[in-house]
Parts: sequence; structure tokens; C-alpha cells
Amino acid sequence: MPISITSHFFSPSSQILLGRSRRRMKNFQPKSAFPAADGDIFYDRAKEVKQFDESKIGVKGLVDSGITTIPRFFVHPPEVISDLKKPTNPAGSHSIPVISLSGDRSVVVDQIRRASVEFGFFQIIDHGISADVLDRTVAAIKTFNEQPIEVKARHYQRDMETGVAFSTNFDLYHSKAASWRDTLQVRLGPTPAEFDKIPEECRREVMEWDREMVKLGETLVGMMCEGLGLDAGRLKELTCLEGRVMASHYYPYCPQPELTMGLTSHTDPGILTVVLQNQVRGLQVKHEGAWFDLKPEPGAIIINVGDLFQVMSNDEYKSVEHRVVGNPYREARVSITLFFSPSTRDSLFGPLPELISEEKPAVYKSFTYREFVTRFFSKELDGKTLINFFKCSDSDSH
Repeated sequence: MPISITSHFFSPSSQILLGRSRRRMKNFQPKSAFPAADGDIFYDRAKEVKQFDESKIGVKGLVDSGITTIPRFFVHPPEVISDLKKPTNPAGSHSIPVISLSGDRSVVVDQIRRASVEFGFFQIIDHGISADVLDRTVAAIKTFNEQPIEVKARHYQRDMETGVAFSTNFDLYHSKAASWRDTLQVRLGPTPAEFDKIPEECRREVMEWDREMVKLGETLVGMMCEGLGLDAGRLKELTCLEGRVMASHYYPYCPQPELTMGLTSHTDPGILTVVLQNQVRGLQVKHEGAWFDLKPEPGAIIINVGDLFQVMSNDEYKSVEHRVVGNPYREARVSITLFFSPSTRDSLFGPLPELISEEKPAVYKSFTYREFVTRFFSKELDGKTLINFFKCSDSDSH
């Protein structure tokens, strides 16, 4: 018999929404059926995913219903979850660097350069953003996600036409398995979202955070350019800081964290990613083939190199795989991620000419950022396959 997620996973408080979903799904015919891991050929994954998505309750709604087992479409295949029990931060290994921005500029530039070359990730402190702003931003996103289902359902949509979207997994319909998180996305630049479409619970905090990020992003990218021997404004003049999207992730408690992921292993497509998180662990970074827990540091902000910066640096800086494990803690993990990318999506991007030489020819082909990002969103999150697609062959580099 097919499993009904409406009867097994949804609380009475969400039945009004589910009733509406049933009416919309009355004539729905599943496109395909996927056998479950236990060989149940009657399990219809496509139908169950659609049913869940149209209920608009999100992962938080599942948790609020009191479930003790996760729906099948959240269960990841063995090859994804097999290493979750392996130890992280191997003995004798290095930890992700924590860099103070208050030191001598030349020293800070060198520290950032080394972290970008070796790890692709680092944390910054003494960044000039007050603890009050950090706490207020995290609290506002948490407040929105912990509103009643009926309130959040008004914002639940995948379309970014207004510049705002709220849903469970942007790749829900074409990933092998769903991940245990809900996400609010807000476009901040170059054309910002409609202000009144941003949820009222976090509207002012989101805009305040964006103002802080514009200043911080210019400072960091300037230093990273200097670390490559470039003028500090080199990437800014190419509009690489004008495209900004915030993705705030809410990872509630998961009753079976060993079977799913909060966010699967991936790299970020843009120039630079800036992450603010609360003190709940979960983020892991891959370094030299091993996974490292990135321990939350009070007052710190996480920085990681994006794929496009790796390309433009001609492989000097590294965009590395990272993931978030299922949350085993009763307290939700909250992260506010801001992605910097070019605003001129039809311009060509590739290794900067200043970083190409006979000794080090171009590692990547040139491409439009539109092509790059279209490929990213047309597939599920999956390691480094995106950037590898644009690598030059031996014949291309001669």
C-alpha cells in the first residue's frame, strides 16, 4: 500500500492547509514511481514529494507534528551518509583558520591569502559589526521560522519573481533525496526584492544585514585581490560584488540525523560567501579528503571562496566542498548566508589575464555567468562537478 504522509506526518494544526492541498491534488497523476530502499515498488516518491510541498508546512511543520521517523524521501542513499560516523578533524590535522581583521593590513592580507589557498574557508573576528547586530539578525530569522504554519504558509513559494522565496530545498523535485532544512531566500542586489514581500518578522534585520555585508564584502574581496597581486578594486570594477542573494537556512531537530543531511556536499557558485550562524554545530568543510567540523566561534563570521573566484584566480584560491549534517540537537541551527556574484550575467568570465602566464596557462575556459549559474540550478547540489565542467582540456591550454 502507498504510504500517506498526510496521515502519518502532519499534525492536526496543519489539516486546514492539507485540506487545500488535497483539493489541488485531486486530479494529480504521478509521473513516475520510485522503489524505496527496501524494494517497495508501490512507493511513489514523486507523489509524496509533491504532496509535502503543496502542504506548505516545511520541515519545521513535520517536527512540530511530533514525528519520530523521517519521511522516505528525506532518506539519503548509503554512499552519501556512509561517512557520517567517521571521525572529523583527524588527529594532527589543522583547524579552519580564525583571522582578526584588526591587525596590520599586510599581515591580514597574507593570512587571508593563505587561508584561501589552503582551506578555501576561514572565520573572521574584529570585523566591526556589533554583537547586537549579529544577535538581532539570527533572532529575527529564527522568529520567522518558528511562526505558526498558517503564517509561514503565506510566504511559501519557489518562484523568486518578487525577489523572495521560502521553501524546503530549491532542488526538492530533482534531488536524489531531500535535506532536513527550510530556507528563506531574499534577492538584495542589484535589483532588490519588493520590500513588503520580505516577511515582517525579519524585514528590517535583513536590510540592515545587507548594508553591513556590502561594506564587509568590499573590504574582504579587496584584501583577497591584493593577496593575488591585483589592485584591491579589480573584482569590484567587474561588478562581482553587485549581485547579492541571502539564503537563511533553518535546520530543526531531526529524529533520525544518521539517515539524512541538512545540506548535501557542494561548492558555492559565486565569488564569495559570507555566513552568520548561531552556536549550534553542523557545518563541515572538506580538507585533504577529510571532513572538518567548523566549530562556531562567538562573534565570528564564516567566509568561503566561491567557484567563480577560483576560476578568476586561475586556481590559486580554492572553492571547497562543504555540507551540513542532520541536526541531532533540540535547538535549531540557524545560518544566514549571503552570496556575492556578478551583476553582469551576460559578460564573459574566466581566469584574469594578469594571472595567466606561460608557466601557468589558463586552467578554465571563459563563459557567461548566466550559463554558469543556470547549470548550477538545473542540477542537484553535488560536489565539484560544476566547476570541473568548465576546465580546459590539454588542447585548450596550448
